[in-house]
Amino acid sequence: MSSRNSLWVLGLAAIVAAGAFAAWEPGAPALRKTVGVAAAGPPQPPRPQAEERKPIIRMDEERIALAKIEQTKAGPATIATRLSVPAVIAPDADRVAHVSVKLSGTVAELRKNIGDEIAKGEVLGALESREVADAKSEFMAARLSNDLQQDLTARDKSLWEGRAVPEQQYIKSRNAAAQTAMRLDIARQKLLALGIEESEIASISHAPEGALRLQNIRAPISGQVVERKVERGAAVGRDSLETELFVIIDLSRVWVEMTVNSSDLPAVREGQEVAVSVRGGSSVGTGKVIFVSPLLDKETRASRVVATLDNPDRLWRPGSFVTAAIAVESRQVPVVVPATAVQTVDGRKVVFVRMSEGFEKRDVVLGGRDDGMVEVTSGLAAGETIASSNTFPLKAELSKPGDED
Repeated sequence: MSSRNSLWVLGLAAIVAAGAFAAWEPGAPALRKTVGVAAAGPPQPPRPQAEERKPIIRMDEERIALAKIEQTKAGPATIATRLSVPAVIAPDADRVAHVSVKLSGTVAELRKNIGDEIAKGEVLGALESREVADAKSEFMAARLSNDLQQDLTARDKSLWEGRAVPEQQYIKSRNAAAQTAMRLDIARQKLLALGIEESEIASISHAPEGALRLQNIRAPISGQVVERKVERGAAVGRDSLETELFVIIDLSRVWVEMTVNSSDLPAVREGQEVAVSVRGGSSVGTGKVIFVSPLLDKETRASRVVATLDNPDRLWRPGSFVTAAIAVESRQVPVVVPATAVQTVDGRKVVFVRMSEGFEKRDVVLGGRDDGMVEVTSGLAAGETIASSNTFPLKAELSKPGDED
């Protein structure tokens, strides 16, 4: 019985040894152990995977034109880090004029009404005033007296030079001429103080008799009449009180009054660019910070910051609530594209790069955004031409079978 067991053990050992020999590879530094069956041969290297094919949307120039797909080149630009704050549009304080009179009189004529566009120096209306009539009469008398005295002085000088009159007479005449000239200048300054223009003063002597008691009210600035506070025949300037007749505003430039929290104030400085947009609208403008208040509101702990904004088309109306984005920091980036050029396909951001046969869908990685532009940090090189707007037709083409390579 023991001899049979011995033979069975020896046979099993021979089989194991044969398997181990089959698993040994020539040139191997040591004998490898295998579990289970013997190795059939050396391992095969993995097969290389086929290179991923980039989707090409075939489209000729005619189809591109029909789809109204605009194209642009990606390139470097400046991207700003912006601080967005609430703001309101206000009139530029330097472009608001309150037209007032202090002299007493009656409104004789009104030539302009609310909404009228006017130019600087244009006549708005006229006042009838005894004070104006007295001042004009005084000026006319002073000018006449001065003209006569200047003639007498010139004659006395000629006679004195010819030794026909004593020097004392000439000196007396010269002093009188200086006094009349001074009285004439005082009368002129009085008319100017009443708001009468130099051109009107020069033509007073030739004006009709009824015009002596009239004073023209002129616009001090160009702009639009937004308020008219008197009617024809109204009495103004009584009891030495100043009466406001018109309010004129020039809206070709406006202010953007922003509210900035105290924690954000250190980053805000005069001269910084401000992007202004209407809440819920498409209007966008660019202004510049001109004032950062050193004072904080007692309740909100915020400060007032003012920027100027050009308004040639009168799109920005005082009182409108807007959002202002202050460029607190700027940096140069190598590749920037319009935000309208970026689409989302299968959860990834893509752009469509122009190729000879159409457009190539290109996955990209985006960075910062600013004023309708977006930074591309990966996937696109500067100088490549992309579809910049109306890219929805290209995105739709991706879902059609047979349109991609």
